[in-house]
Amino acid sequence: MRRWLWCAVLAVSVAARAQEGHAPAHETAPASGEHAAGGHGEEKVDTSSYILEHVADSPEVGFQVPLTDKEYVIHFPVWRVPFKAGACPLDPETPASLTAGCLDLTFTKHSFWMMVGSLIVVLLFAFGANRNPKQPVPHGPRQNILEMLVIFVRNEIAIPNIGKQEGPRYTPYLLSVFFFILTLNLLGLVPWASTATGNLGVTLALALCTFVLTQFASVKAAGIGGYFKHMTGGAPWWIWPIMIPVEILGLFTKPFALMLRLFANMLAGHIVLFSLLGLIFIIGNVAVSVVAVPFAIFIYLLELFVAFLQAYIFTMLSALFIGMGVAMGHHEEHAHDAHAHEEHAEGHAPG
Repeated sequence: MRRWLWCAVLAVSVAARAQEGHAPAHETAPASGEHAAGGHGEEKVDTSSYILEHVADSPEVGFQVPLTDKEYVIHFPVWRVPFKAGACPLDPETPASLTAGCLDLTFTKHSFWMMVGSLIVVLLFAFGANRNPKQPVPHGPRQNILEMLVIFVRNEIAIPNIGKQEGPRYTPYLLSVFFFILTLNLLGLVPWASTATGNLGVTLALALCTFVLTQFASVKAAGIGGYFKHMTGGAPWWIWPIMIPVEILGLFTKPFALMLRLFANMLAGHIVLFSLLGLIFIIGNVAVSVVAVPFAIFIYLLELFVAFLQAYIFTMLSALFIGMGVAMGHHEEHAHDAHAHEEHAEGHAPG
């Protein structure tokens, strides 16, 4: 236990060292004529700018050598598609506007880490899964952990929320979402890496995937007629102008909740972690690290738990929304059976 504690202290200290060395020169340079009581120049670190720079997206990705000030930065080329002449600004530093007719497809820091996360998930299942038909029982911790997580998603998330018949059909999507989000969350805890799930565009894309699959499951289960009939909720026609907009709004509140929940939780954790470390530089006294570093270690371990929790919550809610769509077909079947039973009862009623 003591060994792991010292490893955590070293990791946080390295992150603090990276924060100190990452400050721009014009921010750390002392002002002319400004001296400390001992005659040395005071260095001021803009902690808030560093935190915002860390969590924000950018067209570059940097790597720093541990315990040194050497940093290597990869600048991605700017790729913009103009829909009309002069829509894209000539200066690559100027943000592009889609409303002005310029589509910015530049590779960014979060895109880079999404590609890294996707590659890790593919390699994990390509080389970590048990593919030997002669030995169906997995061997080794890697195969057992993967099997445990896969069975958990299938038996505890997919089937209870979607059903025994349709649950296995949507399990591959739920597994993909779970492992992809989990990998991106864990990558954000690696020093000098970035959390792609702290980007609103990434969580929006994931939520839209669940939204499209939910509508597909609803139409497949109930049919086009049953899908639109469900929007009225069996209410009289004169209430339809109120019911239909409310139902349409309810369709979009579900993916909005998925998008915002994952984004806010992953972003807030990193801001709190770096804010605790930033107290050392804001107050300017190394004694603050006695309090700040243990609290930062606690938040770091809490972020490790949140990484698994948010992947589970997103997958659970996705399965729940898909199950609600599949349930439309069962409602239609029960309504049809009830109507047939009433007709059968009327036909056998005594005259």
